[in-house]
Formats: sequence, structure tokens, C-alpha cells
Amino acid sequence: MPRRGRLGRIGVWSSAWSNAFRDGSADKGELGDAVAELDALGYGTLWLGGSPAVGYALPCLEAAPRITVATGILSIWDHEAAEVAAQWAAVERSHPGRFVLGLGVSHEGFTERYARPYSAMRRYLDELDSAADPVPVRARVLAALGPRMLALSRDAAAGAHPYLVTVEHTARAREILGEDALLAPELKVVLDPDLEAARDTARGYLRLYLALPNYTGNLRRLGFEDDDFRDGGSDRLVNAVFALGDADAVAERVADFLAAGADHLAIQVVTGDPFHDLPRAEWRRLAGTLPLGG
Repeated sequence: MPRRGRLGRIGVWSSAWSNAFRDGSADKGELGDAVAELDALGYGTLWLGGSPAVGYALPCLEAAPRITVATGILSIWDHEAAEVAAQWAAVERSHPGRFVLGLGVSHEGFTERYARPYSAMRRYLDELDSAADPVPVRARVLAALGPRMLALSRDAAAGAHPYLVTVEHTARAREILGEDALLAPELKVVLDPDLEAARDTARGYLRLYLALPNYTGNLRRLGFEDDDFRDGGSDRLVNAVFALGDADAVAERVADFLAAGADHLAIQVVTGDPFHDLPRAEWRRLAGTLPLGG
């Protein structure tokens, strides 16, 4: 994948599809219509959040003719590499060049198998390479935060898909990745011109992540401290990891990430129920201000 290649400039990150497919509540018509609309609006990629399986990508790919679908991210603890490689090959045969395998080590406490995550990821990538249907380096990205995982993203994948990061992290990640590897961070958005209300919405979601040491450890590397992690996050932290305000304000924050070295930005619109909502009105509004075409 030459830099952003198939991803386009701007994508949408959402766990609504994964959660609907997982719990059996999927309204396939509505979910398919939403994918088709994202495609028509010009978004380059739909990132399936919420620890998706490869199979969740298929109905999304079938719903639209152009958009790329990526897992953001598939947990290596929950899916055996040989099985994932076979599934990737099946998707590639039916929708060539439109699926990207995003992989991550998830978090301690989410699985009893969690141990030595960097070494486990290296082994997993080796297993993808040696599978009967190998997953090419160009077709996989890693959910990398720290320097070692970013370097592995550069050396053994197409690049990195960091989650819950800042403009400063994006600049540091670009230095580690070099000029050739893909950098596709996620950015949370609260589209609300009332900034106090927007921060309240942001904190309601952010507090879930502030209980996870992988994220707080990365934020500490960026200069945040314990006080920043209390009560859903300080103003300083919320302002750094969210884009808040109207569509123009969001576009300015997006421009900051792109200027810092991101090739592609995965926009996650945060609502009162970000795990299940399909904020289609917000996606339409943002499509009018974001650089979807390049």
C-alpha cells in the first residue's frame, strides 16, 4: 500500500457495525445503506471498530462499490492467524484490493492470554507470512502506540493505525515510520458548537479508555499526568484527543493531524451512544468541510 493508497484521505471509524453483527441486532438494510452513503459522500475507508472479525467486512463491502473496509482492530488473542489468513484470502478474492486487515494486541484484562504483547504480535505476523494463504505486508496495519510497535508497523506491515492520540504523537510516529510507511490515526469528534456540552459528551466516552494502561501509558509519554486522567479527563487532555465544535472547527483539527504527518485520518463521531449510533447527519455535515478528495 503506497502510503494512503486505497484508504483515501479521510475515513470513518465506528463500532456500530461490529456490535450489531456480534449481538445479532443488525438491521442489514440500514447498515448497508449507511455504508453506501459513506461511499457516495466520498469517504475513503470504513474502519470497523470494536474488535471485529474479518467476516464483518463482507456485508459492508457488498453494500458499496468503492469504499475500502478495514478492521480497527482485530485482536490477535481472539483469532488464530491461520484462520484469519484464510478469511483474508476469501475476502480478497471476492473484493480485490478493498479490505485492509488492522491488527492489535488489545488490552490486559480483556483476555486471559495477554502476555508479552510485542513478541506476540511479531509471532502472529510471522504466522500470517507462513500461512497457506499469506496476508501480504501491504494489506495489514498495526494498532501501534509506542516506539517498538510503531517500528514493527514500519518493518512488517504497511504502517500504523494509532487510536486515541494527539497531533504531537502523530508527528513522533511519522519520525519513527519514516517517509514510506502509512500513518492512519483515529480522531474522535464531537460535533457540537456548545463546547462545554461537547466536552461533557467527550468525557463520557473518554473515561472508558482512561482505565486502560496502554492508553494512559502512551499519554504519559506525551506529557500528560495523573491529574489529566481524573473525572473523564482534563480540559487539556480532552482538547488534545478530540476535535470539538462545529464542522469548520473539526476541519481545522483534521488539518493539524494531516500537517503533522498523517496520510489518512479515521474520524469517529462520538454521540451519546457511540457503540450503536450511526450518526449519518454528522457524517454528511463533515463531508462538506473535510478534504475527502485528497
